[in-house]
Amino acid sequence: MKKYRWIWIAIFAMACKKNTPEHFMEISTPQLLTREAMDQKIMQELHRNGTFEWKNQTANLIWNAMILSDGMMTIGYAPSTAFFKETQMHLVDLEQTEWAKTKTSLIALVLASEKELFPKITTDSIMPWNENVLPLLNVRVRNIQTIYRLQKRDDVRYVEPTAYEPAFGNPTRKRFEDEGQVIQSESGCGSNQPAQQLYSPRDYIVISPSSKQSWNMNAHGIPHAWQRVAGRGVKIFLIDTGVSPEQDNLSTGFSQGSSLGRMIEKKVTLPRSTFLGIPTGPVETVDDGCGHGTSMAGVCVAPRGTDGAVCGVAYQSDLISCRAAADVFLDESRETKGVADAFVMAGGRTDVKIISMSMGRVTSSSQIRDAVLYAHGKGKLIFCAAGTSLSWTSGWAGVIFPASMDQVNAITGVYESNINLSCSSCHDGPETDFTIVMEKPEPNAHPLTLADWGDYPSTVGGSSVATATAAGIAALVWSKYHTWSASMVRDKLIQSSMNYPYRNAQLGWGLMNAEKATR
Repeated sequence: MKKYRWIWIAIFAMACKKNTPEHFMEISTPQLLTREAMDQKIMQELHRNGTFEWKNQTANLIWNAMILSDGMMTIGYAPSTAFFKETQMHLVDLEQTEWAKTKTSLIALVLASEKELFPKITTDSIMPWNENVLPLLNVRVRNIQTIYRLQKRDDVRYVEPTAYEPAFGNPTRKRFEDEGQVIQSESGCGSNQPAQQLYSPRDYIVISPSSKQSWNMNAHGIPHAWQRVAGRGVKIFLIDTGVSPEQDNLSTGFSQGSSLGRMIEKKVTLPRSTFLGIPTGPVETVDDGCGHGTSMAGVCVAPRGTDGAVCGVAYQSDLISCRAAADVFLDESRETKGVADAFVMAGGRTDVKIISMSMGRVTSSSQIRDAVLYAHGKGKLIFCAAGTSLSWTSGWAGVIFPASMDQVNAITGVYESNINLSCSSCHDGPETDFTIVMEKPEPNAHPLTLADWGDYPSTVGGSSVATATAAGIAALVWSKYHTWSASMVRDKLIQSSMNYPYRNAQLGWGLMNAEKATR
């Protein structure tokens, strides 16, 4: 970012000029913040409230966040915010006259305001993506006056930076440093290789026809549930980093052995990377360059096959793998857009029943919230990871976004030896709904999954594996009760969980029980 810093200094200088129209003269000169100061403000609010909502912040803080990230801003709108209900997001029709007028008016405002600093800009240069389903705009804003003007409008629901996430003092999390290179190991990526020294029965047992069952499945009665159902007829939409093209069990080998007769689809919603509107990377594909999406797909739906690989929870379910992000920490505008588009895609498909996402962010994103509300309104059962601490997230371990939303089932992991204690890196809190056993003290202490290549398993931990497991269990239940709604399936999961009828303050309904839920 250093080599681009002069650009932002110039923008700051221009934004501070006293050349705005007279009726905007009351707007104060923006105060430029350092990343450290910004992160401190976020951390203070997280500790105070448990969440950080960008839509509640000042224009100055929002403007600074955009300068410190990629300059993108999200504007949520409604013709009348006084009567609009976000729970009706799935009913919005942007082609209706009032919605279309509001959208056109906001685009005109942003363009006119930005032209005060940059007279030659066009709509195309400040709007990289068009939105046809959700009532929002993604725009590139450099004039703080634009934010003030938007915040004063009655038809604006929120104005917030699209990308900014705190670095928590770790320089590897600062996007665009070192010419944009990202340290993948700090982003939940790069570890999905075949494991070393797995042993039976400590780590797995061999099951027919020739597959491996992970050690933690017995804790949730999954093998007993398999005697009744295995997920047939249920389609799971996995929002993650894609799947590896080298993993045969997620391509031509997806339908084999006891998993014959099912389908896998591969989608991508992650936009191409850009800087200041200029493409800087290749066109994105469905392929997993991270490893995380491959491991989540393996846990959830890997085939019960004949090649000796690991078996997933819902080994007869169909899968749609959607590559929506580059890594698990959603701190790029294009990742926000990719995840939101993935939820909209899943919500719009009548054949999808379950959505699973083991990714998230510390601060809120109203754009992603809108998309989750849309999918939930369309009747989807949604599971998201409560959060997994990495080296740069010390100091806060609450439930991350969007798992913190009421419309989402937040999942965390617990120890095999102490099911009332979240795992060493797992987040928990009042928003947690269910728990999954996924850690024990021995070497290779995490559940088995598919590696990026080959038939020998890898292992994966954190709330990520817990979430993929929970989604698989839900698929088992839904395959038993095909005519049920999402709320009915969720009620069954609650009533069959360990803590029911009581809810733990940090771990929710507790351990899921597939055997009990499928009786």
